[in-house]
Amino acid sequence: MATNGTVKFFNHSRGFGFVTPEDGSKDVFIHATALEAAGIPSIDEGDKITFDIEDDQRGRGKQAANVQLAQ
Repeated sequence: MATNGTVKFFNHSRGFGFVTPEDGSKDVFIHATALEAAGIPSIDEGDKITFDIEDDQRGRGKQAANVQLAQ
């Protein structure tokens, strides 16, 4: 299920950040590889995105996947 959210923080040099879901749930980690897979060159604080939430492959929590810029 797609979730809408706002980019809270994204460190371009380190390639990661966090997104605040609109539903008020806990912030979700986002990695540059999720952006690359979606063909999105960059995101900045305050950008609205739509994403799926999945388990991190390393077991560190939840992360954003299937990212799209919100219309």
